[in-house]
Amino acid sequence: MEGVPALDEPLKNALGAATAKVMAEHLDLHTLGDLLHHYPRRYAERGELTSLADLPLDEHVTVVAQVADARVHTFNGGRGRRLEVTITDGYGRLQLVFFGKGVHKPHKDLLPGTRAMFAGKVSMFNRRLQLSHPAYEPLTGDASAADAVDAFAGRLIPIYPACKQLESWKISKAVDAVLDRAADAVDPLPAALREGRGMVTLPEALRLIHRPRTKDDIERARERLKWDEAFVLQVALARRRFADTQLPAVPRVPAEDGLLTAFDARLPFTLTEGQRTVSKEIFDDLATAHPMHRLLQGEVGSGKTMVALRAMLAVVDAGGQAAMLAPTEVLAQQHHRSITEMMGDLAEAGLLGGSEHGTKVVLLTGSMGAVARRQALLDLVTGEAGIVIGTHALIEDKVQFHDLGLVVVDEQHRFGVEQRDALRSKGKQPPHLLVMTATPIPRTVAMTVFGDLETSVLDQLPAGRSPIASHVVPAADKPHFLARAWERVREEVESGHQAYVVCPRIGDEEDEKKAAAKKAPASSPAADDAEKRPPLAVLEVAEQLTRGPLAGLRVEVLHGRMQPDDKDAVMRRFAAGETDVLVATTVIEVGVNVPNATAMVIMDADRFGVSQLHQLRGRVGRGSAPGLCLLVTEMPEASPARARLGAVAATLDGFELSRIDLEQRREGDVLGQAQSGVRTSLRMLAVIEDEEIIAAAREEAVAVVREDPELEHLPGLRTALDALLDKEREQYLDKG
Repeated sequence: MEGVPALDEPLKNALGAATAKVMAEHLDLHTLGDLLHHYPRRYAERGELTSLADLPLDEHVTVVAQVADARVHTFNGGRGRRLEVTITDGYGRLQLVFFGKGVHKPHKDLLPGTRAMFAGKVSMFNRRLQLSHPAYEPLTGDASAADAVDAFAGRLIPIYPACKQLESWKISKAVDAVLDRAADAVDPLPAALREGRGMVTLPEALRLIHRPRTKDDIERARERLKWDEAFVLQVALARRRFADTQLPAVPRVPAEDGLLTAFDARLPFTLTEGQRTVSKEIFDDLATAHPMHRLLQGEVGSGKTMVALRAMLAVVDAGGQAAMLAPTEVLAQQHHRSITEMMGDLAEAGLLGGSEHGTKVVLLTGSMGAVARRQALLDLVTGEAGIVIGTHALIEDKVQFHDLGLVVVDEQHRFGVEQRDALRSKGKQPPHLLVMTATPIPRTVAMTVFGDLETSVLDQLPAGRSPIASHVVPAADKPHFLARAWERVREEVESGHQAYVVCPRIGDEEDEKKAAAKKAPASSPAADDAEKRPPLAVLEVAEQLTRGPLAGLRVEVLHGRMQPDDKDAVMRRFAAGETDVLVATTVIEVGVNVPNATAMVIMDADRFGVSQLHQLRGRVGRGSAPGLCLLVTEMPEASPARARLGAVAATLDGFELSRIDLEQRREGDVLGQAQSGVRTSLRMLAVIEDEEIIAAAREEAVAVVREDPELEHLPGLRTALDALLDKEREQYLDKG
C-alpha cells in the first residue's frame, strides 16, 4: 500500500511551515489528506465575459472595465459607510457598491483609471443596474492579461470554509499545490460496489469537487464522497453489531406461569398494538444466546415504561435481575413509584401480603440514607431484589449483582458512554441492553448515531390519551389574542382543570447577574440584539398574572434553583390539585405527570427548540380531557421563528418535528458534542437529505461485513476505517 502514507504527509512539506501552522491551528488540517477532504462550501459563478451594454438581470457575469469614479458615502448618522464605484468599458457604464467593513480594500485598489475584471450578480437599484460586493482582480498591462481574463471568467470558483487568518482564495491556491497528489488516495469502496452504482473513483471525485468545470461535475463528486462517508461509517457500525453477536449472553425466557403472566393478568387495560409488537421484538432478542442491543424510541406517554417493565419482569422470571438507569434522582424516584404502583403486591416479595410470584423492587440513589442503602445493596447481591431502579449511583464499585441479566437505560442522550458500559460490566456475562428515548430520532439519525443498536419505535399513544390542540399567539401583532389566552386558562381552571405557564428564565438575582454580564457593549454588532428585551422570567410573569389576568387563582412557581424539598412540595400540591396554575421553567419538561393539567401557555415560545416545545406540550392532555397548548411569541409573521412555531402547532407527530428541527439546526447540534467522533467525519453527508444513501450504505455494509468481518480482502476499506475511527472514535461507537 505505497499510496497510504502519501496522504498522511504533513502539510508543511508541501506548503511551508507558516501556512501549515495556520491550517493546523485554525482549520484543524494537518496532512495532505485533510486538505484534500476540506471541500468547498459552495461555488461562485463568474458567468461568461459580458459587455456592459447587455447585462442580464439576476445573472452572474464577469466584465472587464476601467474605474471611472470611486467615492465613499456615509449614512445612518455617520455610522454606516458605502463605497460607490462607477466602471466603464467605453460603451456602457455600471455601478458597483460595497458596504460596511468591505469598503476599505476596494477603496485602495479601485482608483480611477484602474483596469480590472469584476464578477458578481446583476441587480437593480433605483432603476439602475449594479453589482453588489463583486469579486475583482486588477489587470496589469502584460500580455498574459487575455489569459487571465479567460481563466477568471466562465469558471465555477470554489469557496472554501475559511478563517480570518486564511481566506478562501489562499486555501484554493494551497489545494492547487497538492491536487495532483489526489491520485495517491486509496479507494475505500469495493470495486464491485463502485462500478455497480456507476460512481467515479476517489481520486477523480477529489479532483472534480475542488476543480469542477460544470455543475454536473460537482454532483458526481458529491455523490461519490457522500457514499464514502456513509459506507465507511456503516461498516464500522456493522462490525460492532457483528462483534456483539459473537459475545455470549444468557438467554432469558420467561417462565410459563410466572411473574410476567401474573402481571399481565392484572393490567386494567389492554396493551396497544405497538406495545405488543415491540415487546415481541424484545422477548425474541432476550431469548437468544448473544446480548440484545435495542433502542426503544417512543413519544412522551406512548407507554415505553410499560414495555421496559414487562422486559424486566421476563428476565426476573428467567432467574436474572434487571437494572434501570435514570438520568436524575427525580426521574429514578418517579420510575420507582410508578413501577411499584403498576406491580402492586408483585413488588412486595418476602413481605406480609406479598405475592408468591413477586420480587423486590429497590431504589438506589446517591442521597439515600446509609441504612436504606445498605439494605438495597444486600438485596441486590443476594438476588432478593429482581429489579433495581437508580441513578449513576448504580455504577459505583460497591454495587454487586447476584445475576444481572438486563440493563435498561432511560433518556440515553443524558448519559456518558462510560456509564452505560460500567453498568454492563457488572454482569457475569454481558447483560442484554435496552436503551429508551422520548426524543423522536429520524430513522437516518438513528442509523448514524445509534447504528450499533437495533431500533424499535412506539408511535401510537395508548387509549385514553387526549388530543392536544396547539395555537400560535402573536402577542406583538394582536395583543387581544394574549388577553384571550389568559381567559382560556381561567376557563380551564373554572371547569376543574389546571394549567402550566412556561417561561425561558427564572428572573432571580443570579439570573439578572448573568443577563447583565451577557449584555453586549454598545459598539458591538450584537448591541442591536442586546437592546431587545430579555426573555420573560418565571418570577415576574407569576407576579403579573396574580395581580392581573389570573387574580384570584392559586398560582405557584417552580424552577431549578429552588431547594429539592421545596420543589417536591410544589409538585405534590400541584399533583394533588391544590394549585391552579404552575408558572415554571423547563424543569417540567421530563417526567412530570399530572393528568388533570389540560392547558399550557409557553411564553417567548420562539426561544425554545422544536423538540423542546414538543416535549413540553406532552405534559398536557395526559388525562381524558383534551389538551390545549398556546405558543406565545412577539416575532413578526415572516420570521423563521414564526415558521418554526407554525410547524409545531400544525402536527403532533414528534418524528415529523424532529426532521424539521434537524433541517433547521443542521445535524451538528443534534448529533451533539458526545458524538464528535462521528460528527467530524461527516463533511459531505447531510443526515436528513441523504436518507436514501445512508439506508443503501447500511445494506451494503451489512453484506460486506457478513462476507468478510475482518475486511481481509478489502485493504482500502480497512485503511479508511482506521483513518475514520482512530482508537478514541472506535471506543465512542462501541458505546453508542
